[in-house]
Amino acid sequence: MDWRAWHQQYDDPGSELSGRLLTVQAQLRAALDRAPAGPIPVIKLCAGQGRDLLGVLVDHPRRDDVRARLVELDPELAAVAREHAPPQVEVVTGDASLTEQYDGFVPAEVVLLCGIFGNITNADIQRTIAGSRQFCRTGATVIWTRHRGDPDVVPSICDWFETSGFERVWVSAKEVGFGVGVHRFTGVPEPLVKGQSLFSFVPGGV
Repeated sequence: MDWRAWHQQYDDPGSELSGRLLTVQAQLRAALDRAPAGPIPVIKLCAGQGRDLLGVLVDHPRRDDVRARLVELDPELAAVAREHAPPQVEVVTGDASLTEQYDGFVPAEVVLLCGIFGNITNADIQRTIAGSRQFCRTGATVIWTRHRGDPDVVPSICDWFETSGFERVWVSAKEVGFGVGVHRFTGVPEPLVKGQSLFSFVPGGV
């Protein structure tokens, strides 16, 4: 997969990817709005160019409360994110599947799992959801995406979250053509276990 070419779809306002981005940004704004007073730690796995978070931080009233770590394996995509990131956003070039990448930023208030679930196996989706209990403070928001092509796994993803200590906040309608979900962690944060790999990308996606 040429991820740099893939990201060019964001520049087409009529593309499905642009629509998904706007939806994620709207849900992220809402998550920041309801975050408790004080610092707002955010982590983003497989961050790409970081457009969702960085676009919101341009004008969100609580932008100065956010401290974030974005992890992206592709050095060119990470460089784009780093170029546009404000000082409180750290961009790491590295393997986002590794739990130790988030040491010092978890438990977080917002966890972004966008652009991942359409590229990994169902078993890895379940492993990532379970692993997210290490990333979340109680009450944290997880925003995730998955395409709605056959087989449509979005209903199963919701079930996997909801049997892992998360409650559903919002899920986009199937008719819009893409899946964006929001879940809130209601459990007790688990200690971060370093050395775990939560997922591996499947060539060509799933």
